[in-house]
Amino acid sequence: MSQRLFVLTSYFLRTLFFSLAGIIYIILTLIYWAIFFPPGQGTPDMGNYILVIGAFGSVVAFLSTLTIAARANRAENYPLIVRLPSRVEYITAVFLSALSFTLIMQLILSLLALINGPEISSRMLDIPPLWISLNILAIILSLHASDLVTSGWSRVIVYGIIAILLIGQSVYTALMNWLANIIANLSSTFYNAQSAQLAALMSRLAAWLRVGGAEGVGKLLRAVFWPFNAILDGVMSGSFTPTQALSPAILLLYASILFLLAADLFATKDLELIE
Repeated sequence: MSQRLFVLTSYFLRTLFFSLAGIIYIILTLIYWAIFFPPGQGTPDMGNYILVIGAFGSVVAFLSTLTIAARANRAENYPLIVRLPSRVEYITAVFLSALSFTLIMQLILSLLALINGPEISSRMLDIPPLWISLNILAIILSLHASDLVTSGWSRVIVYGIIAILLIGQSVYTALMNWLANIIANLSSTFYNAQSAQLAALMSRLAAWLRVGGAEGVGKLLRAVFWPFNAILDGVMSGSFTPTQALSPAILLLYASILFLLAADLFATKDLELIE
């Protein structure tokens, strides 16, 4: 299996590098360096170095995965797919090739940014876990956005849940108050209907939603996005606490769950390869 993965990964990687899209990515990497890390000015600090290059890697990971997945979804690759013992090997090769390409672009940018840049020896061990975990998560999310993996409404569901969680961080208090008001109105309705016990139950539930419920939902939403905030806080402060150091591992856990879902979707869908 490892040999098949190596051959497929090399094929996709070579196809991207020697294509117009690959040349554009390389040019964009140089432009990004010239804008954010001008050699005459130098890199302001280590935190800026880590965050800006980390963001660059995530964007390249997402876009390059879409490019490779589009090429993998062509009908010319049908003989490769049918000869594999499992379709999961095919999508794994797409993932590995996108990760390899992203790391190469990120390495080029990081080396160029060291021209008049910061001293990285003190925090060199912090960089790989942060960049790699963010790259992997971006690649898996991109796979779910590609036609190669998408089955039916799968990408709408995945990105819809993410959008709900993102929006929920800012509106959960108002939402819980709205729900509490509805239940309070039900309490009044039950009280008028001479159902005192139900009215009291609804009243207590409404009171809990305004305080305990809103607090619980807020903690849940903050916990979901805690790894990103922990990475940002750790990079900006210059050091990671033992708890913050676990954030890349949690991002990899998110990516593993999403990859299993992507592999299941791809393995069970009816392939409609494009010409």
